[in-house]
Amino acid sequence: MPIQQHTVENLDPADLALLDALQTDGRLPVVELAKRINLSPTPVTLRMRRLEQDGVISGYHARLNPKALGQALMVFVTVSLKATDEATLKAFNAAVKPVKPILECHMVGGGFDYLLKIRVRDMSEYRDILGGVIGALPMVESTHSYFVMEEVKESPLLPVPKTRERRA
Repeated sequence: MPIQQHTVENLDPADLALLDALQTDGRLPVVELAKRINLSPTPVTLRMRRLEQDGVISGYHARLNPKALGQALMVFVTVSLKATDEATLKAFNAAVKPVKPILECHMVGGGFDYLLKIRVRDMSEYRDILGGVIGALPMVESTHSYFVMEEVKESPLLPVPKTRERRA
């Protein structure tokens, strides 16, 4: 079944309230969710299933503490490629996807081609990834590393509107 493209206009206030509650606490029992959004459990279950099938809800995850798992060092890396033709972009994308310490990889417009978010144990592990993986790719022209000294704000929560905004 193909994933439908949804916009906020396709979601009613109950859907929006359900999404807001689930992203704040994905472990809420259906009975508690139903109370929070003023519906009975059966419609809440049906809405959740529809939102999952339509791709609005893309998964449920436990949020782990990186420091507790020995991954205290976070580094943002900008990457400039030698060329930006389709084959080069695809090759770079394929090369970084399986590297687990690379948490995020974004192709961007501006002064460089990609922005990577990397989590590692220490500087030695980072150096292995930079020199052994990223810098070893033949299409990489240059990199610049930015080491995070303090995480001021990090949130996986998206702002969910309370109601749909009507367009004139």
